[in-house]
Amino acid sequence: MENETFDKKRVISFSDAVFSIAITILVLEIVIPSYKEFNTGNTLLILKNRLPSFIGLVISFMVTAIYWIAHMRIMKFVSTINNKILWYNILLLFFIVLLPFSTAFYIKGFSYKGPFAFYCFNLSAIGFFNFLLNVYIPKKEKGLTGITPIFAKYLKVRAMNAFLIWALAGILAFVLPMTARFLFLFLFILEYFFKKYYLKKLKKESEIE
Repeated sequence: MENETFDKKRVISFSDAVFSIAITILVLEIVIPSYKEFNTGNTLLILKNRLPSFIGLVISFMVTAIYWIAHMRIMKFVSTINNKILWYNILLLFFIVLLPFSTAFYIKGFSYKGPFAFYCFNLSAIGFFNFLLNVYIPKKEKGLTGITPIFAKYLKVRAMNAFLIWALAGILAFVLPMTARFLFLFLFILEYFFKKYYLKKLKKESEIE
């Protein structure tokens, strides 16, 4: 059983289905206005009242999309799916499925610390299992599927960045709530510098080869 392998196509197809369902369910958290609200004739006020919902939708949609892209990127280098990859993937998908709930929880308690912290820890859990996949797969494949040591390191650092930022935001939610809510911006700032740094290394690597 230790060396058991699974159909890669089925695992990826199942994962894609889970990602697509989770990302679609997010929009259901934006409550449709009642006739009473429409009768006020104030469309801007109706939309303003749903601003937290739209913020939650946009952030969670983009985060899910980014992790889906990351999932496609790393799974491309997998030759066979073993038990370890399968369970890392299943646990990643569990927290993806949980995201619509944590988004709704965060939206309903938009001005409270606890719901935001729960939301951040959900995102950090997704980041953690994505990190495990990005660490284990290059180690398992040993460069046989085309993943170079430098590119593997870039994927690892990138995955760790997301995990740590969301975990830190969840902790800071109880101490510096306003800082915590904008901490996710560092994801994109750090990613820019990581990408720039590793692109140079990858270019040198290709020149040597």
